[in-house]
Amino acid sequence: MEQPKNIWYITLLLTCIAGYCDTLTFVAADNLFSAHVTGNFIVFAYQIINGDDINAWVKLLTFPVFIISVMIGGYIASKSTVKYKILFWEGCILLLSGVFAVVFHYLHITSTWSLYFTAMIIVFAMGLQNAFGKLFSKETHGPTTMMTGNVTQASLDIGILLKTKFTDLSSKESFKKQFVTIGGFLTGCFLGAIAGKKWGLIPVLLPGVIMVLCYLKNSHVKTETKL
Repeated sequence: MEQPKNIWYITLLLTCIAGYCDTLTFVAADNLFSAHVTGNFIVFAYQIINGDDINAWVKLLTFPVFIISVMIGGYIASKSTVKYKILFWEGCILLLSGVFAVVFHYLHITSTWSLYFTAMIIVFAMGLQNAFGKLFSKETHGPTTMMTGNVTQASLDIGILLKTKFTDLSSKESFKKQFVTIGGFLTGCFLGAIAGKKWGLIPVLLPGVIMVLCYLKNSHVKTETKL
């Protein structure tokens, strides 16, 4: 991950995981966003106006959970010399949420509180990824959990490329980066939707395993600059 070429790899990995988790919780946990938590404002307002969900207020709990997670992520980064320590803990927490999902499933615990409890753990994990993106912005080609800014940049690049008849090299390179970022997130969304519909929140185990294994493979990489 230390070499520039591996920025493509970590960008694709993190965007895919964010899209996967965000869609997984939306599909399997009562329309709750775990990565792009501001989307829960919209869901909360919609459910309140329609009056069809007495548990709509739970969506607001994602914000304190997210804020606490980001703060803890900052603390972890400040105390560790290993660059990807935050991502290791993200993987561990995703694994923990998956374990809870499995236990609740096999014990036939299907209450609303068990669903939200597991989803909030996933929100916490995504908060750590958001913290990583802010602290180590040069490690990826852009934000990995929110695509609005990436789509905006890709649109600007397309405009320049059309204007210059695709001769502007910097815009070509920028568009490639945004294509990988957006494409990774979209791929994760499709996989998360399929997994969430078939198996609920249990498939969150997959990104957890991937994150931990990737960290163990690259745990020698030291922190250089936090942005």
